[in-house]
Amino acid sequence: MSDSKTTTIPIPKKLNKAFSEFSRAPLRYLSIYGGRGSGKSWAVALYLLARAGNEKLRILCTREIQRTIKDSVHKLFKDLIDLYGWNNSFIITADSIRSATGSEFLFKGLHTDPNDIKSMEGINICWAEEAQRVSRGSLDTLIPTIRKDGSFIIFTYNPTNEDDPVHKDFTLSDRTDVMRVSVNWNDNNNFPDVLRREMEWDKAHDTDKYFHIWEGQCKKHSEAQVFYGKWRIDSFEAPDNTVFYAGLDFGFSKDPSAAIRCYIRDMTLYIDYEAGGVGIDTDVLPAVIDNIPLMRKLKIVGDSSRPETISALNRYGFYVTPAEKGKGSVEDGIAKIRSFKEVVIHERCKHVQDEFRNYSYKIDELTNQIVMPYKIVDKHNHYIDALRYSLESVNMDKAREIWERFGVKV
Repeated sequence: MSDSKTTTIPIPKKLNKAFSEFSRAPLRYLSIYGGRGSGKSWAVALYLLARAGNEKLRILCTREIQRTIKDSVHKLFKDLIDLYGWNNSFIITADSIRSATGSEFLFKGLHTDPNDIKSMEGINICWAEEAQRVSRGSLDTLIPTIRKDGSFIIFTYNPTNEDDPVHKDFTLSDRTDVMRVSVNWNDNNNFPDVLRREMEWDKAHDTDKYFHIWEGQCKKHSEAQVFYGKWRIDSFEAPDNTVFYAGLDFGFSKDPSAAIRCYIRDMTLYIDYEAGGVGIDTDVLPAVIDNIPLMRKLKIVGDSSRPETISALNRYGFYVTPAEKGKGSVEDGIAKIRSFKEVVIHERCKHVQDEFRNYSYKIDELTNQIVMPYKIVDKHNHYIDALRYSLESVNMDKAREIWERFGVKV
């Protein structure tokens, strides 16, 4: 495509690398998923135009519902061809696009044109856009159709539900013939300012919407979240002379070791640092904890079920004491956290954010309602356990007395 107006094509680096690796790997599927503003659709369209401009291909572009060509990615291809001055390399008709190399782009709806899909032959590449909407029946129609040697299917989508067929089969599964690429707004160097303002607003005011729309996470049963309505994300720095609290939960097998640092100001709990990971040996754990500032100067309350690890950390120069775990300690710790006016989690604490969003009460699968009496699911709670331990010695009655003395409403 030598008639290009420019040699710079703004495909996000993460996707550029994925396309390069995928082209060398004998894989059948490429699953690209994430939040809005990540540049997924632009990147795939540019990738396909580049391929079609250099070799002869038959490319099917599809989605679940396509009543007219306006519902398809036809206009996206046309806009990109115009933008990059590739008009001499492509012929654009009302319902198809052809390249000078003989490549052909076809546009069909999986649900609306099932018979057309079944009858297609010789497809080299299929791109299923908005794949979160693709039904099980449509997948069963599409997959056997794309059967030419070396053919492959690209899915792009914003996840909605964990049991959506494409998300379940090609992202959450352990299939070895799939390359999975998660991309979000922060992977896109060309993320527009108008969307950035929307994203920042949602992050500050509606964490559920932020995680679903912008971080590409599946929708959650919001009311089932243990800390629903009590937390938000922000960027902040601890004031001078802050009193910090620190907690540590030890990993077992696939569970992560988790350390946090937090502090309290005006009835608000701030979590400003986290550190941890899966499979961390005891001799490596000190270096991990040291990623949190001042941890060697703080009293760290750790999981009492691992006294040997606590002793080892104290030999390494930390001051770790065992948590006073017991019957009702989990519920009491949760109540203490919920008693704050709000919990503010620093934007760098990604694991803490994930746990606050996913730590939930049990849901009845038949009614989709919270099981009564409340039962907390024992998952997504390692950093939260560390947080509970860190606050174990905090006397909330005394704290309220102090806050009220200084005019803080409680």
